[in-house]
Amino acid sequence: MKQLGVIISGFGGQGILSCGQILAYAGVLEGKQVSWLPSYGPEMRGGTANCQVVVSDEAVGSPILGKADVVIAMNGPSFEKFESFIIPNGVMIFDSALITNKPSRTDIKYIGIPATQIAQERKKPAFANIVLLGKLASETGIIKADSFEKALYKVLPERHQHLISEEVEIFNFGAEY
Repeated sequence: MKQLGVIISGFGGQGILSCGQILAYAGVLEGKQVSWLPSYGPEMRGGTANCQVVVSDEAVGSPILGKADVVIAMNGPSFEKFESFIIPNGVMIFDSALITNKPSRTDIKYIGIPATQIAQERKKPAFANIVLLGKLASETGIIKADSFEKALYKVLPERHQHLISEEVEIFNFGAEY
């Protein structure tokens, strides 16, 4: 992997920005150069949110992505908005439990995972983003599972660290889905 640009997008409250932070921190733990650029509406929870993450073997020239290698979409508006941002032969990973949009391109790979359903079945609805992050990791090699786990200890507040083993489990489930 030379450099990978990722856009993670969805509604505020779906853990979009946290997912990006975890991805970026895991990249740092692997000795990569990273940038994380959050963007959200003034209403946050329920509004739109996205972040751009670049993980690279070399210095990151700009945190702003004109095009992305991969987009993770957790809602229909994000799927629609960011589908055109993906480079040819790039990847769209999306929550097929929430998104009914039909793919409009033939030059990218679409991976639909019912992440919200999977997380709800495990009584952890807030982990839908982690299912998709696991798939991103297995599809691209952007981070390793052990770096993901170590990043959780750095990013999550101490009061949530008791959930880390469950997050690792659902990350691995998403990776293998």
